[in-house]
Amino acid sequence: MTTTVTEQEEPQEPEETPAAAQSEVLRWAHPGGDSDEIPEHINLGAMRRRLPRLVRTSFALAWQVDRRRTALLMFCQLASGLLSALGLFVTTKALQSVIAAASQPSRLHQALPSVIVLAAAAGVRALLGIVIQAQSQRLSPRMQREVGHRLLAAGTRTEMATYDRPGFADSYDQAERGVDQAQMAIGQTQNLVSSTATLVSAAVVVGTLYPLLLPLLALAAVPQIATSLRAERVTYVANVATFRDRRVLYLLRWYMVAKDQADQIRTDTLVPFLLGQYRAAGERVDRTTDKAVSQRARITLTGALASGGASAVLWAALWLLLDTGRISTAVAGTAVFALRSAFGGLQGIVGFGSDLLRTGFYLDDAERFVEQAQREQIGAVRGTIKPERPHCIELKDVTFRYPGSEKATLHGINFTVRRGEVVAVVGENGSGKTTLMKLLCGLNLPTTGNVTWDGTPLQELDADAVWRLCSIVPQEFARWPLTARDNITLGQPRPDGDDAVHRAAEASGADDVIATLRSGLDTLLAREMWGGVALSSGQWQRLAVARADHRDAALMVMDEPTSDLDARAEHRIFTGLRALAADRAIVLVTHNLTNTAVADRIVCIERGRIVQQGTYRALTTEPGLFRDLWQLQQDRHFGAASS
Repeated sequence: MTTTVTEQEEPQEPEETPAAAQSEVLRWAHPGGDSDEIPEHINLGAMRRRLPRLVRTSFALAWQVDRRRTALLMFCQLASGLLSALGLFVTTKALQSVIAAASQPSRLHQALPSVIVLAAAAGVRALLGIVIQAQSQRLSPRMQREVGHRLLAAGTRTEMATYDRPGFADSYDQAERGVDQAQMAIGQTQNLVSSTATLVSAAVVVGTLYPLLLPLLALAAVPQIATSLRAERVTYVANVATFRDRRVLYLLRWYMVAKDQADQIRTDTLVPFLLGQYRAAGERVDRTTDKAVSQRARITLTGALASGGASAVLWAALWLLLDTGRISTAVAGTAVFALRSAFGGLQGIVGFGSDLLRTGFYLDDAERFVEQAQREQIGAVRGTIKPERPHCIELKDVTFRYPGSEKATLHGINFTVRRGEVVAVVGENGSGKTTLMKLLCGLNLPTTGNVTWDGTPLQELDADAVWRLCSIVPQEFARWPLTARDNITLGQPRPDGDDAVHRAAEASGADDVIATLRSGLDTLLAREMWGGVALSSGQWQRLAVARADHRDAALMVMDEPTSDLDARAEHRIFTGLRALAADRAIVLVTHNLTNTAVADRIVCIERGRIVQQGTYRALTTEPGLFRDLWQLQQDRHFGAASS
C-alpha cells in the first residue's frame, strides 16, 4: 500500500548575484576580546570608570571559589600597603639620625631602632609578597575553572534550536576566551591594587612631609600617565591587528603539517602556494609591528621629554625647599624615596590597569554568554512529566522553522512510528530528514503542530527523561577521547556490566575493533598527542552503533548509520536491526535505498513535505520519488574493460 501526495510547488526566489565578484582574503574576523574597540577604552576616563568595577568583579569571583584564600590575599595586600607607608615615615627618622651622626658619631646608635623597623618592615613586606603571590597562583586556576563551569552549565542546558540562532556559535567562541583569561584576572588585580597602594602611601608621605610637593607630584604624573596610555593604546592596536594575521599563520601551519591533509598537500603540490600565503600574512605582521614600534618610540620620546620637564620642576622645588631650610636633609631624602615609589606606582597602575581592562572585556564576553544562555534554558519551555517507554510517537501537522530563518524546513508533517516497527526515511539532501529526527527525539520543538509520546506533547515532558529513552546514531557521530568501554557505555553502565557492552559490540561489529586494541575495552581512544589510539572512521562508526544499542532505549534513531562501513559490516548491522526492533521503535535514515528493504514502512520527504509512504516492494514498482531515486542507484554503466 502506498500513499502519494502531490502539492503545488512554491515559487523559488532567485538568488542574488553580486554585481562584481571579489576575491576574499583569509583573515581572522573574531569579535569580542580582540576587537578594535578595546584601545579606545584605554584612557584615563575609561580606566577610572571600569577599573573599580573590574577589581570588584575579580575579587568577587575569587571570593566565590575560595573565601579563605581571598580573605588572606586581601589582608596581606592591606598590610603590605600600610608597611610601605610606615617604612617611608620611618625613613625620615633614620636619615635624621644618620645625618646627625656625621658630625657626632656617638649618636649613630640612635638610628638603630629606625633601621630595625625599616629592616623588619622590608622583611615582612617580602614575606607578604610571597604569600600574596602564592594565594594568587592558587586562586588563578580555580577562577578559570569556575568561569568554565558557568559556561558549560549554561551552554549545555540551552534548547538545541539556540545553536541554530545566528551569532550563538560566535558568542560561545568569544566566551571561551574569557575562560582562558579568567586565570589572569586575580594576578592583574592584585598587581593593580599593590601599585595603587604604593602610589597612595607615597602620596600620603609626600603630603605629610611638605604639602606643596603633592600638587607638583600630580603635575609630574600627568605627562607620564598620558604618554603611557597612548603607548599602551598603540601596542593594543598593533596586537589586535597582528593577532588576526597571527591566527592565519597558526591556521596555515596546522593545515600544512596535519596528518588529515598531508596526502593532499603532496599530491596536489600545494606547498609553494600555501607558503606564499604564509609569507604574505607574515609580512603583514611585520609591517604592522614596525609601524607600531616607530609610533610608540615617538610617543615615548615625547612623553619622556614632557615628563622630564615636569619632574625637573618637582626636583627643583625640592632642592629649593632644602636650600632655603624649609625642609631638612632627612625629609628631602625621604621625599626622594617617596617620589620614586609614587612614579613606580603610577607605571604599575597604567600597565596593570590596561591589562585588566583587556581581561575585563574577555570576562564580559563570558558573562554575556551565560546570561544569554540562561534566558534560553530548556526548563523555560518544557514540562515536568516523566514519560514511560512509549508505544507510539506521532507528529501531527508539524511545521518547523530554524531560528533566524524565514523559510520553514518542514511543512505540515504527519508521521507515526510505533514500538516494534522499523520506519525508513528517505529523501534528497536538504529535504528535512535530519530535522525530522531531532523533532522525534525532542531535541527541537515544533514551530507549529505537536510531537506526542503516547498522546502527551513533548512540551509537557521532562526533557532529560525523554532523552534517557532515546538513542541516536547521528551522521556526525561523537569521537569521545575516552576508553573504548566509556565510548559505548557513555558513563552509564547497565546492571550486567561488560556483558552488555560485549553484546552491543558484537551486534555492531565493534567487537572486531575491540579485539585489535592494545588494552581491549580499557584502551584510550584519542589522538596520539593525548596518549591514545586513533581509529578509522569506519571503526568509530561501529562504536557509535554499539553505544546506541547498549543504551537499550525505547526510540532508536539511526541517521546514515553505515555510511563509513564496508559491505560486511553494513550487512551485519542491518540483519540484526529487526531483532533490535523487538521492544523499540526504530527510525532509519539512509541514502542507500537497498537498505530500506528491512523497514516495515518507508517515508519519502521532498522539500520538507512527505510525498510518499509505503513498503519497499510497493515503492519500487510505483511511480514516485522513491522509484526515481532507486532507479538512479541501479543505473550504472560499465566501461569496455568490464566486457
